[in-house]
Amino acid sequence: MSMDLDNKVDLDSDAIQDLDNYRPGKDEEFMNPRQLAYFRKKLVAWKDDILRESRETLEALQEESTNHPDIADRASSESDRALELRTRDRQRKLISKIDSALARVDDKSYGYCEVTGDPIGIARLDARPIATMSLESQEKHERREKEYRDE
Repeated sequence: MSMDLDNKVDLDSDAIQDLDNYRPGKDEEFMNPRQLAYFRKKLVAWKDDILRESRETLEALQEESTNHPDIADRASSESDRALELRTRDRQRKLISKIDSALARVDDKSYGYCEVTGDPIGIARLDARPIATMSLESQEKHERREKEYRDE
């Protein structure tokens, strides 16, 4: 029996069984169908949360679009609005990274370092599901960035 999780990764019923209580382990095959389903579910839930928060933010901004007669209230309101818009921009970029991670789940390249091709590591992916580099590659990348900034 085949099931389609969010119309993407085809999985058999064993792969999706008890996905709510499932935690990927080091003792199983890396990026097996069950792990891919786990990370797809985690990424989709994260994206849904961000989109829900964005909708709530937009609604709050629309409700507060009233003109404040006091200049201090108006300045505070504008400052809050600017902060919310910067936050939304960061969230938009994060959604793009989540969409890229979901595409990697779909093409089964998810979980592998884009620099070395080595497995990223379950703990790192669980903590940062949008990771594209292994910890070692990420640290090298950040050191190079710091060196170029310091020059």
